[in-house]
Amino acid sequence: MFVIFIKEKNAMGAVKNVLSADIPVKIEGPAAWKGAEMVGNSEWIHTLDASDIEEIDRALRAFHAGGLSMGDINPQTFPLPSFSNRLKQILSEILEGRGFVLLRGLPVERYGKEDSAIAYLGIGSHLGGFRSQNAKGHLLGHVRDMGADISQAKTRYYQTNRGLEYHTDSCDIVGLLCLRTAKAGGESRIASSVTIYNAMMARRPDLAAQLFHAFPTDRRGEIPEGMKPWFEVPVFNWYAGYLTTIYSGQYIRSAQKNFPQARRLTELETEALEMLDNLTNDPRLNLQMEFRVGDMQFLHNQQILHSRADFEDWPEPERRRHLLRLWLAPKNARPLPESFAARYGSLEPGNRGGIVVKDTRLTFSLEDL
Repeated sequence: MFVIFIKEKNAMGAVKNVLSADIPVKIEGPAAWKGAEMVGNSEWIHTLDASDIEEIDRALRAFHAGGLSMGDINPQTFPLPSFSNRLKQILSEILEGRGFVLLRGLPVERYGKEDSAIAYLGIGSHLGGFRSQNAKGHLLGHVRDMGADISQAKTRYYQTNRGLEYHTDSCDIVGLLCLRTAKAGGESRIASSVTIYNAMMARRPDLAAQLFHAFPTDRRGEIPEGMKPWFEVPVFNWYAGYLTTIYSGQYIRSAQKNFPQARRLTELETEALEMLDNLTNDPRLNLQMEFRVGDMQFLHNQQILHSRADFEDWPEPERRRHLLRLWLAPKNARPLPESFAARYGSLEPGNRGGIVVKDTRLTFSLEDL
């Protein structure tokens, strides 16, 4: 076991060191995977078979016959009698296993955009409840290059064609469905935060300990009522027997740049963040996957860091890279530490995560609005 100190503020605002509970020097189990071990291993890829697709087809027909809207989608209105049992096993892999899966073979070219979105939402509803992905309340997100200016406070990196640094999203599970691929690039990259922790503990445990401090993180202009424009939460959290991670290095740095009132990072903390970033980019540790049309990727944010390569898009608008995104809150998710409330709001499994501000109106849309 390993004993660390975490930084906390007292009632007067002064920072003090507090002895934490013991945590393992090394964490074992399926969550501690390395990318080199996953290459050529197809256990994490689940291909839809003919019976799965037939169940989805029947659910789509019943959905339209009932005159339902996307807001009506749930496991009861989008029944998948046999496939749902498989989805329960997949959810267990996500929450208690390696933390990621790829579902392959949704026939999006036959379905078209609308039915693909409905089918995706229907499948997602069997994994968890839908959560808002931005201040506009989008429950069905669109990931594509919108030519957004990243220097603007509210711009998200997924609205550009730029590569993304490794990070986690503000929900339990994030899902992506590939409708169209880029002309070149845009590969998904993931890394196990458990493996990163193990590597840091083996090489520089003093830096691993720094990541248990609370880091100010930019909200990018999406500020819940009564909150500051940044939130503070540790990158690494040892709670209820789990290492739980929440991280966005880009937004930690922008908080340092944009908010002088936010706590200044120490040299050791900055060095720890740099080591984390370097490890995530180690090809021996991370896993790169190329999306095919109809692929659905689901990641457990509490144990998977994800990123994306730069991409070159097609000149024709109708051919450009387009992914649909879901943020999901499963009812059987792990308990989270109190520090997550600053970002997740409620900590109740099945009813937590997402972004909600004063004027947020929850909505589903087939377009970016």
